[in-house]
Parts: sequence; structure tokens; C-alpha cells
Amino acid sequence: MNFFKREKQVLEIGRIELLWSNWYPWHSLKIDARTSRGISIPNKEPGVYEVRFLQNEKRLVIGKTGDLRFRIKQGLIGGKAPHSSGERLRDKEDVSKLFIRWAETNRPAAAEEELHFQHKQQFSGKLPTYVKRT
Repeated sequence: MNFFKREKQVLEIGRIELLWSNWYPWHSLKIDARTSRGISIPNKEPGVYEVRFLQNEKRLVIGKTGDLRFRIKQGLIGGKAPHSSGERLRDKEDVSKLFIRWAETNRPAAAEEELHFQHKQQFSGKLPTYVKRT
């Protein structure tokens, strides 16, 4: 017996514009921006971020977060907070050759999904190396 009527719902996901930061070397982001000449990452701001080797367009990580600074510095780079790709990336790659960039957005999940989709289109249907799923 069916108690609920099926209904149709249309979602129109709007345009998302990302203003990306520059690409920064992995190690430069380890330096504390509050006390030194480190790079300032937006604190407690949602967004997306990417990791790659500078000479290679293929991304190693494309991720989303509700707090860019915490996720990048404490999770991805520092290993002090859980990160789905961080430990594998730190163990398997020469991080001195990695570069990171980020963009703020109030819709990080939608932005990440589209970035994964575009990456798959460009690289034979493959997600970034250290990303398991969208």
C-alpha cells in the first residue's frame, strides 16, 4: 500500500563563480601567517581547494570545506585534524613539489561536485588521484 503520492521536483542549481587564490607552495602554507610572513588563508570561511604539482594540470585533490584555513592547514597539511586525502598524500608524494589554491564560496558541495565533473571530463573520467568519490 502506498501512502504518499509521487511528486516531481526540479532543482535549478545556479551559477557559481570562484575567485581562486594564487597557487602557493605546500611548505609556505605551514608558516604561521599571524606571527610570520606566512600566507593568510580565509578563516572560518567555506570554500573549495585544489592540490597539484605545478607542472601538471591534473589535480591530486579537489576538496570542499566549511572552514578553509582549518581544513587546509590542520587537516591537509598538518595532519592534526582528520582529512580524507591528507595522510595518503603526505605519505606518497614529495610535498615540497606540491602547490595549493583555494576559493571561497557559500556553496562548497555544489562547487566541488562541478570541479570533480570537469576534472573527469578533462582526464578520461578519472577523479583527482587522492579523491575517492564526489
